Amino acid sequence: MTEWSQPDQAERFVREYADPILRVCAAYSLGRSDAQDICQDIFLTLLEETRTFDTPDHERAFILRCAINACKDILKSSRFRRTAPLEEAERVAAPAPGEEHAVWQAVAELPAKERILVYLFYCEGYGLEEAARMCGCSYAAARQRLSRARKKLKEQLEQEGYHETGV
Repeated sequence: MTEWSQPDQAERFVREYADPILRVCAAYSLGRSDAQDICQDIFLTLLEETRTFDTPDHERAFILRCAINACKDILKSSRFRRTAPLEEAERVAAPAPGEEHAVWQAVAELPAKERILVYLFYCEGYGLEEAARMCGCSYAAARQRLSRARKKLKEQLEQEGYHETGV
C-alpha cells in the first residue's frame, strides 16, 4: 500500500506523475501555468489528506481522475472563458519519446472529449472501460469517441502524406 502523507513523497510524485498530469491538461487545451497549478494542487491534496492506495494502478487512476476533474473545473470557470492564455501558440501536447510529432499535432486538433480518450487509452494504457469511467461517460460513448478519433486521425495523417504501415 502506498501512503501519501510524508513530504518525502514529493520527488516520487514529480518523477511519476508530473508528465502524465501535464499531458492530461494539454489534452484539455490548458496552458502551461494552469497545468502546473493543477499538478501542484493535486500534490498538496495528497499530502493534506491521509490517503492510502492498494495498488500503483489505483494510485495512478486516482491522480489522473483528479487531473481530469481539475481541468473540467478550469474550463467551466468564468476566468477561463473570458481570457486567452499567453501560451496559446505552444499548446501542442508534448510528444512521447519515439512518437512522431505530426501524430501529436493531429491529436491536439481533435475535440477535447476525443483527445482525452486517445491519451488515456494509447499513452497511459488504460482499457476502454476504465478510460470511460475516468472521463465520466459510458463505455459505448467512449468506444464511439475513440472510433471517431481514429477515423479523423487516419484521414488527417493520410492527407499529410502518412500511410498505414500494416502493423
